[in-house]
Amino acid sequence: MSSASEKAAISPTRQEDYPEWYQQVVKASDMAEKSPVRGCMVIKPWGYALWENIMRVMDEMFKATGVKNAYFPLFIPLSFLQKEADHVEGFATECAVVTHHRLEKNAAGGLVPAAELTEPLIVRPTSETIIGDAFSKWISSYRDLPMLLNQWGNVVRWEMRTRIFLRTSEFLWQEGHTAHATEAEARERTRLMLDIYATFVEDYLAIPVIRGRKSPAETFPGAVETQCIEAMMQDRKALQAGTSHFLGQNFAKASGIRFQSREETEQYAWTTSWGASTRLIGGLIMTHGDDNGVVMPPKIASAHVVLLPIYRTDAEKSAVLAYTGELCAQLRTIRYHDRLLQVEVDDRDIGGARGWEWIKKGIPVRIEIGPRDIAKDGIMMARRDRSPKEKQFLQKTVFLESVCSVLDDIQQGLFDRALAFQKAHTRSIDDPAAFNAFFTPKNADKPEIHGGFALSHWCGEAECEARIKQELTVTIRCIPFGMPEEAGKCIGCGRPSSQRVVFAKAY
Repeated sequence: MSSASEKAAISPTRQEDYPEWYQQVVKASDMAEKSPVRGCMVIKPWGYALWENIMRVMDEMFKATGVKNAYFPLFIPLSFLQKEADHVEGFATECAVVTHHRLEKNAAGGLVPAAELTEPLIVRPTSETIIGDAFSKWISSYRDLPMLLNQWGNVVRWEMRTRIFLRTSEFLWQEGHTAHATEAEARERTRLMLDIYATFVEDYLAIPVIRGRKSPAETFPGAVETQCIEAMMQDRKALQAGTSHFLGQNFAKASGIRFQSREETEQYAWTTSWGASTRLIGGLIMTHGDDNGVVMPPKIASAHVVLLPIYRTDAEKSAVLAYTGELCAQLRTIRYHDRLLQVEVDDRDIGGARGWEWIKKGIPVRIEIGPRDIAKDGIMMARRDRSPKEKQFLQKTVFLESVCSVLDDIQQGLFDRALAFQKAHTRSIDDPAAFNAFFTPKNADKPEIHGGFALSHWCGEAECEARIKQELTVTIRCIPFGMPEEAGKCIGCGRPSSQRVVFAKAY
């Protein structure tokens, strides 16, 4: 990270205006931009390359557990959504509805909808109902179970307040859906997928998370239990980074997913669903970004190394580009974890702006190559996790031998720094006054800056949870797994409690 005394490339800085800093970082990184459609985004190549890496790694992790990919329609009949009462209630206000098809010209020459559909179609906010309909046709015997499917696609949730990557009306994601013969198998799958999310987010995105289950009020509409991973951003808010839902038999009964058991009795299947989205990119930016832009963890970065040839004359240009090309070819034969090194070469004649563009984009390693470096058969290396002014000369052979260990050091350093930040801003709080103060902004001009995560007792009553949310805009992010039972008093009402939960403001 750059020191406080250095001029920042992003304005405003995180301390000056965190929400606007985030917007400017996204813009400066050339990852995405707003689209002409309200609340939607255009993901540009540098951002989509990151999403491709996320998809590739997660897809392999899913398939290792027996999951297969499929694809289901974007449109869902309204009647399907109405089959599960809690589900339709939970998503009703977020649905985009198609009521007409075909356009025709009116008297003024403008285009208007021509024909009304016999049944409105919902642009999918999630696919439990339509996949449940397919499961009801595909499953008839215990021999058909478990059925383990995933789809990569897009969904639409008509958000009123949007922010690129974090909350958009349309976003990209994966949603897994499984059906099982027993409750135990479904519960096991629910936890298995949550653990996969946690492993991915920590090992690849370098973001530490807390695993737990949601309170009933925060549970996915129609689910019996929702499990989640929660991460802390640099403004100390929580970001839900992935969820896994145990649906019980609720959706199976609504969709008619029945099977003949080994004992030759007809039973309803037990189902799960689980998902993660492009919100993970927003989480990466807000966890690791600094006042110079994005900082990408190497294991998931859009590219690992950028080569910046430097020359003044045509003679220098020929020699420098030849040396750069040779180094690029050598780097691209090196395997870094599960893929070959991704190398960019930027030979544009725009002076020092080149380096700053790549700093803002967050590429882990920048390499400058000039005539004096070539004379010593070496390069000048700069790491994105350190000050832009900090550069190190290395022999080319040494760099080639050490580049993977440098990337691993950056990866681990980002995780360690994020974990230290999370721990520094997580407190056990038992006093209601201290709890209120923890979540009250110290500066009225910066309402997003508050304490962080509070580990406090909760009585389990919904009205207590709702009152805290109303008064402080603070929610129960999760009831952590492995949290030991201990006697205490609810932070909201003072009634007896046996366990602490994680309270936080959230995205």
